[in-house]
Order: sequence, then structure tokens, then C-alpha cells
Amino acid sequence: MLGGGFLQNFVIKKAREMGYYVFCLDADPNALGFLSANEHAVINIVDEEACLAYARGKNVDGVLTAATDYGVLTMSYIAQELELPGINYEAAKRIRNKAAVRKCLFDAKADDTGYSYEIHNVEEAEKYKNGIKYPVMVKPCDGSGSRGASRVDRGEDLIEACELAINSSITHRAVAEPFIVGREYGVESFVDNGKIYVLAVMQKDMTLPPYYAELGHAIPSGLSLSLENKVKGCVKNALIALGVNHGSVNMDLLINSKGQVHIVDIGARMGGNLIGSHIIPTGTGIDYMGNMIKAAVGDETNWTPATSPQPVATKLLALKPGIVKVLPDFVKIETEFNVIVEHHLHVGDSITPYRTNLDGCGYVVAKASTIEHSIELAAKVRQMIDITILRK
Repeated sequence: MLGGGFLQNFVIKKAREMGYYVFCLDADPNALGFLSANEHAVINIVDEEACLAYARGKNVDGVLTAATDYGVLTMSYIAQELELPGINYEAAKRIRNKAAVRKCLFDAKADDTGYSYEIHNVEEAEKYKNGIKYPVMVKPCDGSGSRGASRVDRGEDLIEACELAINSSITHRAVAEPFIVGREYGVESFVDNGKIYVLAVMQKDMTLPPYYAELGHAIPSGLSLSLENKVKGCVKNALIALGVNHGSVNMDLLINSKGQVHIVDIGARMGGNLIGSHIIPTGTGIDYMGNMIKAAVGDETNWTPATSPQPVATKLLALKPGIVKVLPDFVKIETEFNVIVEHHLHVGDSITPYRTNLDGCGYVVAKASTIEHSIELAAKVRQMIDITILRK
């Protein structure tokens, strides 16, 4: 397992429950996943050669990453070199470059989005600023989530936005794409033996501009059947255009008032924020993580629902800033409200202002008879947790 953070730990624990022997790699010597894995090593997951050497030495049967884009290329590289199931390296490399993705989708007419620009430096931003149709969204070519992303409404602000995005990019590149006014949705898919499974379309709750960070997800999507089918068609077209041959793909998209679909972000891995561990299994009945793990080692999968789908909603613990003095009784909260609270809070922790998903402190998961009730319950419990945390 490439990555041993809070969200990857759910996959590690699932694999252990299924009887697999799990190795975990992470640059953080205190990674949570190290406690759950059978063996671990402190190796940066972006170091392809070091991770490959470790995997080869352990004679692994499969390789995975989840909920982070940083391990995707390494995952693909190890799979390629050891002849294990995995996404094609060229496709993985393409998906890590947002500008290349946007061009690929535009050329294939996979969705309804117009032309985008790849920008490498201030000089290029200066050259393009008067020819671009505003507003645009500027973000790092290889970023994950909302970090380094901002909306630009006029040419004189383009350079500053590009500098922010370039400085947030590992490869120092930005992409400027049409800014879409619409509601955001998430889509989780899996490609297994060449067959595309669109597992779910999810409602998303987002922060207000300028940060565009996730606050929660919900299933069902609330879209009409025809519009949800259009979304699934766009997703399949995108996966084909990008050459994805294997594995999880998480997408974010916007749908405007005309029903036009705009894919705004793609990650070649299981989505974060409890999508794979809680939302998909509850909202669809599909054992997503179990199938993902089986596919990684070439075992037989089964994508038919194992349980009855239920309306489910999550809310991120995006909390008021401060130093934690006293935490509420989370077990009591779970019992009283029939919810799940997954958190990584400790007394003495510093809660930072919520700007990106990394500022979140955990999640509330609620399921009820209706999606409206699920969303309302998750929001209510999140607010109660925020109020009852005592801060210094």
C-alpha cells in the first residue's frame, strides 16, 4: 500500500480483514497505516525506484494507492515493472497533468467544456492574458483538491493566480480552464478487465469561493435519470479517451443550468473523504474496497451489490480554529444519533481555518430513510461536535 495516512488506513484494515498480508510505505515515520499493516517502511511514495525495489524485494502480488494522487505514478510503475494488475503508466502520467487531461477530453468531445491553456511561467501568462475568455479557473497541473486553485475574472489578475498555481505544482505548471457556474458532483468508477463500472454519482457540498474545498458527499445524486445517464456517458467517454485500462478513477464535475456536463478534476485512484470506505458501500451496496483489493492482485471480483443501498451523507469536520482542550464523547454521539464519526482529533491539536480538505479533522457519516434526512442529520451532528469541542 502506497501511503499510510488516515484515509489509506481504511484500505489497509480492509485488506487485513480479507486475509491479505499488507506492506505499507510512507515518508512519515508516524503514519497511522503502519500500525495496521503487517510490515512497513519509511519510503517516500513518489520515489518510484525506491518503492519498486522494496516491492520487488518483498515479492508482492499487487500494488495500490488510495485517496491521494501522489502515489499514482509509483503504483503504475511498480505494476508495469512487476507485471501486476495496474493502470497503464502513460495513462497514469497523462491524468496527473490537468492540462493534458483537459486537451484530451476537449479533442474527444468527452464533455461540454471549452478550450484550456497550459501555462509554465509568468511570461506565458502575460502572453495569454488578453486572449483568454474570462472567467477562468487556474490550478496546478498536477495538484490534488483545491490547493493552489483560484478563480480569475480579468486579465490583470491572471499572473498572480498562475504564480500561486505554479508554486503549488510539483512540476511548476498551471492550467487555465473555463470557469463553470454550476453544481458540483463526484463520480466514482472502476475499470476491471477492460469493463467500465460507474459505481455512483454523488452530490457534493462545497465551501464558498475562493477556496472550493469539499464539505461532504451524498448518495443518491438527486439528478434526473436522463441527466445521471448523461453524466455516466461522459465519464465513460473520458476514461476511454484517457486510455484507462485498470483501476479506480475519481472524478469531479459541474453541471450547469442547461444540463451541460463539465469534468473538472480526475484522479486515477479511489476517491478520498470516505468515498470508498463508507459512501459507496452504503449508498450502492457494492463492496468497493474489497473488489479494488481483489483486482489489484488479480483475484476474481463481483460488482453486483452485496447489500441493499441506503441514502447516505457525509459532512467533513470543518471546524472553528483553536487549540483543542477537551473533546466530546464521540462514542456517545454515535450511539445517540446513530451515526459514524471518523476523526483524528487529540487534545492539544491545533485546528486550522478550513481552506482545503487537509484542514478537515474527520467526518460524520449518516444514513437514513431519505437523502434529505441523511444530509440534515450529518450536518446537525457536525455542528454539535464543533460546538462541544472546548478550545484554549
